[in-house]
Amino acid sequence: MPALRLVPSDRETGVRAAEHRALRLWLRLLTCSQLIERHVRSRLRSRFGITLPRFDLMSQLERHAEGLKMNELSRRMMVTGGNITGIVDQLVKEGLVERLDEPSDRRAWRVRLTRAGDKAFAEMARAHEEWVVELLGGFSRRDSEALMQLLARLKQSTLENSA
Repeated sequence: MPALRLVPSDRETGVRAAEHRALRLWLRLLTCSQLIERHVRSRLRSRFGITLPRFDLMSQLERHAEGLKMNELSRRMMVTGGNITGIVDQLVKEGLVERLDEPSDRRAWRVRLTRAGDKAFAEMARAHEEWVVELLGGFSRRDSEALMQLLARLKQSTLENSA
């Protein structure tokens, strides 16, 4: 008797062939995104003991050596100020980021990576890139370029239709 093949449960699994092609495409994109994110989250946790939101915040700060105000971090990461405060508190305790007074607004803080944070993030970013290359490495250059072009068209179409 052949062994049963277990199919992971995801948003795409329950879609019927008769459903609209656009819906199936949306669910396929969502499933792929979630699978990649799950893999990256797991690797960040196991190798560096860090969550994806903390990595994302450090990534934002890495691009801005002068730091960013808390509300700017909140806007860029599309999460509430309370979430940002919690993440920053954790990273401050670990010595990876620091809070600085914001001279133009006494009620605001500017957050930036410390030297230790810069060094730690550089190591995490290298590993993150390796994982993504590994995950998407099965595509030929031609397939990668074709997918990039298709996704660019999807992005443009979505922007046009959401305006």
